[in-house]
Amino acid sequence: MGLRAAWTRLRTRWRRYLVYALLIFLAGTTLQVLLLRFVDPWTSAVMLGDRLDAMLGGDFKYSNRYDWVDLEDISPQAAIAVIASEDQQFPFHAGFDFKSIREAVRHNAHSKRVRGASTISQQVAKNLFLWRGRSWVRKGLEVWYTLLIEWLWPKERILETYLNIAEMSTATFGVEAAAQKLFHKPARKLTRRQAALLAAVLPNPKRFHAEAPSRYVSQRADFIQRQMRALGGESYLNQVKDDDEPDAGR
Repeated sequence: MGLRAAWTRLRTRWRRYLVYALLIFLAGTTLQVLLLRFVDPWTSAVMLGDRLDAMLGGDFKYSNRYDWVDLEDISPQAAIAVIASEDQQFPFHAGFDFKSIREAVRHNAHSKRVRGASTISQQVAKNLFLWRGRSWVRKGLEVWYTLLIEWLWPKERILETYLNIAEMSTATFGVEAAAQKLFHKPARKLTRRQAALLAAVLPNPKRFHAEAPSRYVSQRADFIQRQMRALGGESYLNQVKDDDEPDAGR
């Protein structure tokens, strides 16, 4: 009886610890996301991970380019380009595009070229809070952070954050840093073509180059420009703004 009672007490104690840990995690991550609705992040988990990897590899001179700018200081062409390229249902979904997920699953089952279905919200969750790589733990955290972002941030803040933290050239994060490095101009002056080229390299900015586009990148930029026009150009961004109104049903 003594051993059974001790085991019961131990199990009860561990259950209590697990409940406490879960509550701390839920509260901590919620406060973290809520804070970053109002405070511009000075870095991201991906940037920190890249810096750590460089140091572990013996490169202590590694640095990245990252210059945060408000959405009002970014060309609308850049905003509509990433939506046209990455997530055309961005104003309407609640973090996940289940139609695109189903299509990606069917495609990947019969193709060697893997197709992703991550929304802009999911990519913000991954880039801002998580590490590179794939695992079930990371995917679970991505889902949770995506839900928090969609619950606590307006769509404009999600889009603004994505445009500022997405890697658009090697060790170059955000549209302002990329525009300055590649086109020698601020993000607010990007043309439609330049915005489409930046969006075209997003799948692999270490391999593809917006300033010296390969045939593939140029063709993809052409496609993105056609999609930008099909969506209605800059007027499509009104959908993002309207979605943030109190009566928009969010």
